[in-house]
Amino acid sequence: MRLALGIRYNGQAYDGWQSQPSGRTVQDKLEAALSKFADQPIRTLCAGRTDAGVHALMQVVHFDTAVKREPFSWMRGTNRFLPDDIAVQWAHPVPDEFHCRASALARRYVYVLSQSPVRPSLDSGRVGWSMHPLDGDAMRAAAALLIGQHDFSSFRASACQARSPVKDLRRIEITRVGSGERCRWHFEFEADAFLHHMIRNLMGCLVRIGRGDERPEWISEVLEARSRKIAAPTFSADGLYFMGPLYDAKWGLPDEATLQAGGAPYDGPP
Repeated sequence: MRLALGIRYNGQAYDGWQSQPSGRTVQDKLEAALSKFADQPIRTLCAGRTDAGVHALMQVVHFDTAVKREPFSWMRGTNRFLPDDIAVQWAHPVPDEFHCRASALARRYVYVLSQSPVRPSLDSGRVGWSMHPLDGDAMRAAAALLIGQHDFSSFRASACQARSPVKDLRRIEITRVGSGERCRWHFEFEADAFLHHMIRNLMGCLVRIGRGDERPEWISEVLEARSRKIAAPTFSADGLYFMGPLYDAKWGLPDEATLQAGGAPYDGPP
């Protein structure tokens, strides 16, 4: 039987998603919990690997097992063995043809940024920070120039293992919550796929434009240069959340993971 799980986690305490010898990754914790519940080793594949400090509102994984349990039992039983900052949100049996990564039609992220003269305290590690006021209109004008299929080499980390830097960036939505010098900004991104550090590098450029250090048209120059040296420094991982992949409705997954349903809207950090 092949099973798909929706996972939510706070990434502050972990060295990213992918298993490492340290054992301090989300994948290591999840597979240990699944293996305890199933009383046999279980290995998982994920829809999108997240870096150290990055959070997930809906990571999707799949695995194969001969153990027969109800989906509800997989959710509750696995959560019993997980640390408090990782939790299975749902479990669904899927056909053998389903692959959490290859079957995804789109992927979504949100970056939560605190604009304040004082650094975050209670939200430390869960939001990015700008001490300077940001111009939303300028950032939206720049974001519009990024929409479409482009070579995003200028926003690609040197360690990126993607076969091609060409991605279809379908949506960037920038909204402000609150007014005055203290507020929050939400940057939502949707694409067919993303390069390593792509969103954090885009954020570095958008924030630079929002501060008034560059004009919106500068983002086109960065894009066309296809050189990481031209772009702004990589922005902090703290405020980055993987909102999850989106799939065809034929797989029977929850609406929040279904493209036709539009996916679950972002409603703030967990």
